[in-house]
Amino acid sequence: MAKLIVADDHPLFRNALINAISSTFVTKATIETDSFETTCTALEQHPDTDLLLLDLHMPGNCGFLGLIQLRKNYPSLPIVVISASEELDVIRRVIAFGASAYIPKSANPVDISTALNAVLAGELWVPASLHKAVFQEQSAGEDLDLAAKVAQLTQQQYKVLYYLTEGWLNKQIAYDLHISEATVKAHITAIFRKLGCTNRTQVVIQAQRLTLEPPVDRAMAQQR
Repeated sequence: MAKLIVADDHPLFRNALINAISSTFVTKATIETDSFETTCTALEQHPDTDLLLLDLHMPGNCGFLGLIQLRKNYPSLPIVVISASEELDVIRRVIAFGASAYIPKSANPVDISTALNAVLAGELWVPASLHKAVFQEQSAGEDLDLAAKVAQLTQQQYKVLYYLTEGWLNKQIAYDLHISEATVKAHITAIFRKLGCTNRTQVVIQAQRLTLEPPVDRAMAQQR
């Protein structure tokens, strides 16, 4: 039996996924989260988690950036990415950045169970129809190099980077994170140094290489 965290911000899909898992896969506990922040909190509170099922489009999870951070902070935790996207490049990069499996949201319960069992056995898993295409070509070296740089960021620096990609001002970031603008500037300076950038525009351009286009129906936080 495995302890799972199911991280997805859509309650209906979370419930459907949990029901699909329980119909073919025995679990001892399932924890639900709906944002990158609550997922990190759940991982801290449940260090015995066996599997993390991660949606790439949750609030705070800026595409591949969140996956890279989680891979750094929990190197031994198997991460299974579940996404509506079935683009070959996305799947290749998900595996290259440390996920143990990629399950499309269109997968049936049997495939989901097969994937989870494979991951628990220490294997990588993608749909059989995509296996050859995914593994016959490696992801671009530049992206892997950038991912290694992003992995150097602290959790707080990652949050600041996320807000930078969303176009937030320093004062907005400071207010939301309950820190001073001086601290925000210090984090940004550290981000510049670790990513090899000299200004915000360069940082955003670099970060966008590791992000996914957000769903059009998601209300963005900076509209508050």
